[in-house]
Amino acid sequence: MWQLDYPWLMLLLPLPWLTYRYLSEYRESRSAVRVPFFRAVSQAAGQVPGQSKSNGARWQLLINLLVWTLVLLACARPVYVEKPIEHTQPTRDLMLAIDISQSMETRDYSNANGEQTDRLSAVKDVVRDFIEERKDDRIGLIVFGTGAYPQAPLTLDHASLHILLDEVGIGMAGPNTALGDAIGLTIKLLDKAKEQEKVLILLTDGNDTGSAITPDHAADLAASKGIVVHTIGIGDPQATGESKVDLQMLENIANITNGKFFRADDLSALKQVYDTLDRITPHKVKTFSHQPKRDLFWWPLGAALLLLALSHCISAIAVRMSSMAAPQSQQER
Repeated sequence: MWQLDYPWLMLLLPLPWLTYRYLSEYRESRSAVRVPFFRAVSQAAGQVPGQSKSNGARWQLLINLLVWTLVLLACARPVYVEKPIEHTQPTRDLMLAIDISQSMETRDYSNANGEQTDRLSAVKDVVRDFIEERKDDRIGLIVFGTGAYPQAPLTLDHASLHILLDEVGIGMAGPNTALGDAIGLTIKLLDKAKEQEKVLILLTDGNDTGSAITPDHAADLAASKGIVVHTIGIGDPQATGESKVDLQMLENIANITNGKFFRADDLSALKQVYDTLDRITPHKVKTFSHQPKRDLFWWPLGAALLLLALSHCISAIAVRMSSMAAPQSQQER
């Protein structure tokens, strides 16, 4: 479809008529030479005084009015509005907080080949698949042990995220477990995010032993900021010390933030957890429409210039023909 960007300019269409109707004629006085034998000279030249050739006055007037209309139409900027172009934008900021304390080196998981592997390696394999399925989300990575540290900022560059995930090693952040600090760091990193949905997936196999902020208080702050925390416990609740996972605390964190709590005892259970998270945290994208415009002003402008050129050519031809016809009429006399 086409439209005019400045349709109000078409209100100027009657301007020539208003000018002709209400403005007085322009008259200029000049000195003239009086010739007493002017009539005899005009008769000898074959011209009759007082008569002017105005045969083309009407069609010139019509052409001028048409040119005026076309110029106004060009100034009103006609455009052709094309079909809207749609694109997507992520509406979710997703943080992954992974426990890399010393207890994550326990080899009680099996890989795809059936070989025993440590917990962190098993978690990495599942997290890679999870990231691959979230192409429309900005994903960040936090690692925590004795302290919590940002490993990767929120990004759509998932290839770089995979590289940074591979560089994570057991004990890099210290031997202890700081759950509360991991939630607090997430709140800080997501504080300036504009997206409405903010999600933290917290994975640990231990209990909180060294946080500057308690997990319950951190969960309350996260809930006030609209951050949903899903917790995953992969440790042994019957163990002692750092290896003992506090399942009740993880469940409380999830309940406070309207998240979900999961228990993953082996690799298959861990994969099922991420499959479930993928369903309860669905892909949501915003669709924006942009309608490109093609300028069409050069069509009426070109037509106006063409009409002016044609009118001048016709006038020149008419003058030429009349000048050629005058000697012939004199010869006939």
